[in-house]
Amino acid sequence: MGKDMRYFIGNWKMFGIPSSIKIINRINQYYLKDKKNNNKYKIVIAPPHTLLESFSNKFKNKSIIISAQNCYEKDFYGAYTGSISPFMIRKVGIKYIIIGHSENRANGETDKILKEKISLAVKNNINIIFCIGENKKHKAKKLTIKVLKKQISKAIINKNFLKKILIAYEPVWSIGSGKTPSTEELTKNVKLLKQFIKKRYKTRKDVKFLYGGSVDSKSIKNFKSIQKLDGFLIGGASKSSKKFIDIIKNFYK
Repeated sequence: MGKDMRYFIGNWKMFGIPSSIKIINRINQYYLKDKKNNNKYKIVIAPPHTLLESFSNKFKNKSIIISAQNCYEKDFYGAYTGSISPFMIRKVGIKYIIIGHSENRANGETDKILKEKISLAVKNNINIIFCIGENKKHKAKKLTIKVLKKQISKAIINKNFLKKILIAYEPVWSIGSGKTPSTEELTKNVKLLKQFIKKRYKTRKDVKFLYGGSVDSKSIKNFKSIQKLDGFLIGGASKSSKKFIDIIKNFYK
């Protein structure tokens, strides 16, 4: 992972059928034409499990990276109906995975489960987009940093795992709301968390930090000045090639 490399990561959530590949094809065409900037960023798209194998085959030697949206907390095979292990995901050519998204946490994924998932993803040599975020109540009580530190330290148990992790800070109160943290607030939070990680895991390396939550072509302009941000996790806007491309265009304007 290059030092100044930015990431534009699209999380499709429960969206996409085989013909949706045309969205990624258009994004890929834009990327290839963007000779001025395309050495500065990576594009990662996370479609649902049903499309992982066909999309990863299609983009195997292309510029766009296909990611999984989640995995089960046990590896290999087992009697877990409907579940997909990190091993199975890796075997269809996937090298990135989203873990800890607030929607999955809301459905019962605990720090303990996330710790297992991270360990197994690392074991299978998969890069992790690890989501953290505080809700409206935490924010009102000024508990943001405390909550985020806990989410990091409970789930990432090994310093060596950091090499495979991008941390996506997604305030739960911001997702889909159109509201985003102020530039000052975001700068401060990312700075404090990067310092916390260095101290806790006794490392000198900066971990990559992404921001997610109501990222669109308008809000991206406010984030351009934040040097400590290494990229963005994009929800709704990633389902449209035009909206996704406009985010990248406006970032590099």
